[in-house]
Amino acid sequence: MTRAVWVKADDAVGDWDDRRARITAALEAGADWVLVDEDDVERVRELGDINVAAFRTDGDVTLVDDAESDDEPGAQPDAIVVGKEGEGDATIDLPEDFSGSADLSTLRRDGDLDRGAYVRILGKEYEAFAETAAEEADHTIVVGEDWTIIPLENLIARIGEETDLVAGVTSAEEARTAFETLEIGADAVLLDSDDPDEIRGTVEIRDEAERESLDLEYAEVLDVERVGSADRVCVDTGSLLEHDEGMLVGSMARGLVFVHAETAESPYVASRPFRVNAGAVHAYVRTPDGGTKYLSELQSGDEVQVVDTDGNTREAIVGRVKIEQRPMFRIALETRAGDRVETLLQNAETIKVATSEGRTAVTDLEAGDELLLYYEDTARHFGEAVEESIIEK
Repeated sequence: MTRAVWVKADDAVGDWDDRRARITAALEAGADWVLVDEDDVERVRELGDINVAAFRTDGDVTLVDDAESDDEPGAQPDAIVVGKEGEGDATIDLPEDFSGSADLSTLRRDGDLDRGAYVRILGKEYEAFAETAAEEADHTIVVGEDWTIIPLENLIARIGEETDLVAGVTSAEEARTAFETLEIGADAVLLDSDDPDEIRGTVEIRDEAERESLDLEYAEVLDVERVGSADRVCVDTGSLLEHDEGMLVGSMARGLVFVHAETAESPYVASRPFRVNAGAVHAYVRTPDGGTKYLSELQSGDEVQVVDTDGNTREAIVGRVKIEQRPMFRIALETRAGDRVETLLQNAETIKVATSEGRTAVTDLEAGDELLLYYEDTARHFGEAVEESIIEK
């Protein structure tokens, strides 16, 4: 499930300097959206590239195409949000019959932009109003005044896939709760905070919520054989990797070996904590979406999955791929399920793998050692898991 972080930066925050500070912090942290007033859309575009949602509060709520507007295209938001200074925030009383709602009428109008509803949850009637708005809105933003988990639980349970549920929060810890509620969690959070640390923390929690946790296991080394030279791939990422991190690579997609990043000092070369010496060009590497790519396919800008020895994962951007001919080992393994898998790794002391005895150079591997890997009994077709029989040997 993809999560998102919105940052509230409308005139309720303060003057433009205050709003700009929030928007800049959102950009630097990697937030997904900012929610501003319509008059600020162009100024946000000048600050950086981020999705912009804008409150409509001027009464003229007709959505228009760029071609019909006198404004420059850059002044158009990515989404309009109704509810501020309306029924959603209780400036106008809710009608007894929601069919007479001005906010809902606006949401039903045709237009090319995404539409959002902003609702303060002031009681059961506002929960019901949010549920009705969700039938029309691409994004349904719900903000609790004296927030408890119960209204959010109700809305998560009742609102389906027709809308993105965005929960209003004031801290990173509240965001964590929103993402974890009922195990499903809100699709997004709207953070109302001036603190850059809270904005960064909320983005970090978003990333944690999206990441896999893998069950790694040990497989017994059957054979370590010198097999001559092959085209070896070093994956240099745009991130500094930790001492217990690496990547999952292998000749067979069902059994991917954990290879450490080059974070350790060596008497032969300096550490390169951004690099994983990953194997030969034919080998698979695991990607953040749970798929695989051939090492030969990787190029600058691609994403690869970084994993630690406990199975915690994150994503990293490939900055550079180095392919050079180097002498190789063929490493054959037997998994707990009795399956035989293999991979090729460079014959060099600087390439380290994780064994049951700890971090070990491939040059020191012997039959009988236990090597850490990720095993899944499934076939792959163009990197996607498929239900079919494929023989790899």
